[in-house]
Amino acid sequence: MKVAFELNGEPVKVEVEPRTLLADAIRQETGLTGTHVGCEQGVCGSCTVDFDGTTVRSCLMFCVQAEGHQVRTVESLGTRPDDMHPVQQAFWDEHGLQCGFCTPGMLMVTKELLERSPDPTEEQIRAALAGNLCRCTGYVHIVKAVQAAAEKLRSGSL
Repeated sequence: MKVAFELNGEPVKVEVEPRTLLADAIRQETGLTGTHVGCEQGVCGSCTVDFDGTTVRSCLMFCVQAEGHQVRTVESLGTRPDDMHPVQQAFWDEHGLQCGFCTPGMLMVTKELLERSPDPTEEQIRAALAGNLCRCTGYVHIVKAVQAAAEKLRSGSL
């Protein structure tokens, strides 16, 4: 099937089997490998992308469902050290990552959280991140990174 959608602000057209998952199409058909595939059951959150302004697990969606929609991956935040989104910079500054496997999903969820709630409490941060599993950090630095990103975005110190 031919599927046309917007990916990180650019129109894309892919030809996929009807059963192709959105995560696989993003990685294999477009070459954007920032969206990670972990559990393939929607549990770990490493495949989280923005779908029309809401985060979704791309391993639970078929690519054909993206027809006519807007999808944003972690690559939409920034791909160079001199072009990092404030959320990426905060994760870097606060050591909110270790192996990096969960990081794309954490970044996408954090971005959505801060767009909806610019000054979240620690409880709100932890609730938002609850669907994203990290096996390395223990979440302490991740929570600090989200708090730092919120501060940067609120103060306009980008």
